Amino acid sequence: QVQLVESGGGSVQAGGSLRLSCVISGYRFSTACMAWFRHIPRKEREVLAFIDSFGTTELDESVKGRFSISRDNAKNTLYLQMNTLKPEDTAMYYCAAYKPGVPCALQRGLGPGNFYWGQGTQVTVSS
Repeated sequence: QVQLVESGGGSVQAGGSLRLSCVISGYRFSTACMAWFRHIPRKEREVLAFIDSFGTTELDESVKGRFSISRDNAKNTLYLQMNTLKPEDTAMYYCAAYKPGVPCALQRGLGPGNFYWGQGTQVTVSS
């Protein structure tokens, strides 16, 4: 059974930093395409960052220059480093593993059924 467990969320003041982690089990992480999403209440869940098995990354324009995605295959762990946080970054953050057969690219609009999901970790940024 595939399990993804996020951690590292919390409350921080604007301008601060957080690093989110996501540990994956029951899945061949080293060859998996992975992504971070976030969900702001009353808005659509949005994809923020993507990394493939070779370490190629892509970030959404809304977080480019502030966030970075990385992975440690030895630890089966995905990371999201978030710097210069803003109040509008307040959201529930989710890591996701692309299911087999789903194109490995940063794609918006893919239905949630195309991924395995973690339970999410809350990030709150105060001004």
